[in-house]
Amino acid sequence: QVQLAESGGGLVQTGDSLRLSCAASGSSFSDYNVGWFRQAPGKEREFVAAVSWSGDGTRYIDSVQGRFTVFRNNAKNTVYLQMNNLQPEDTAVYYCAADLNWGRIMINPIYWGQGTLVTVSS
Repeated sequence: QVQLAESGGGLVQTGDSLRLSCAASGSSFSDYNVGWFRQAPGKEREFVAAVSWSGDGTRYIDSVQGRFTVFRNNAKNTVYLQMNNLQPEDTAVYYCAADLNWGRIMINPIYWGQGTLVTVSS
């Protein structure tokens, strides 16, 4: 089992950067693929980015490709989401999630954090 805790959210202006962290505790975190999701007010939760257990594989949705980077440090049991050139439409609660199955990480991973709020003002 894995417990996840996000941090790093906040209020920023258009064009600013933020780095979110997802700290994990529990067994064998380095075996888990990790995804980032977000839920904007009044909208459904959507997949944003994912990184494989080794860090070698990544996926992004089109709207963040080239602006967001997901990476991990397994020695620190932490996955990061570097967000650059933030836009108002990036405003959402951001969640990290973990799953042993790469195919499931972008759809419905098993373990979830509580989320961290990112607000981008125009």
